[in-house]
Formats: sequence, C-alpha cells, structure tokens
Amino acid sequence: MLSAAADENFNGDAVAELLRRHPGLSIVRVQDGPLRAAPDLDVLAWAAGEGRVLLTHDQATMVAFAFERIAAGLPCPGLVVAPQRMSVAALVEDVEVLLLAGTPAEFQDRVTHLPLR
Repeated sequence: MLSAAADENFNGDAVAELLRRHPGLSIVRVQDGPLRAAPDLDVLAWAAGEGRVLLTHDQATMVAFAFERIAAGLPCPGLVVAPQRMSVAALVEDVEVLLLAGTPAEFQDRVTHLPLR
C-alpha cells in the first residue's frame, strides 16, 4: 500500500471517501499541516522527503515542477494528476486502485495521469 499526500487543490470529498472506505490508508492533506498555502515546489519536496505520492488536480504547474525535480536528480515518489472535471466516484475508484495495488517503485520519478481508462 502506498502513502499519499493530497495537495490543497485535490478534491477533499474524494480524500474523505477514500479514508472512509480504507481507514488504514495513509493520506495526508497538505492544508491540514504546516504546508498550508506553501509553494508547489515546497509541497513536492516535502512529499519526496516523506515518501508520499502526491495527488493533485494542478496540471498547469505541478507536472512541470515534478519533471524539473526528476531532471535535476531530486527524488520524486510520484505525482498523480486528475482532471478537475473527474467525478468524485471515478476519482476515488482510480486513486483506490493506485494506492492499494501500487508499489513505490512503480511511481518513483513518474507522473501518472487519470483517468486510468
């Protein structure tokens, strides 16, 4: 099972539903800690330090920052990018599959785009 962090723009209803379905799932919401309103680069660095795949809807900047980290040889435990228009049900289903079945090696230094199908 993977550990994850949800950035500030990631759907809170989806996080709540994932935790309701799987209480043992390790998902940290960035806005619940000291990184509230932190720049994207800081959030990515924190997620890397914690070994957490980062969940986001931010296709505009977060993807580029993740690729910059990877190109610089900095650790990136993975970025999962979901379109804002994705329904909560579909988002929960896809993230659930990734977090429960994925391994850290499968996400290391990768950007994964949802939906899965």
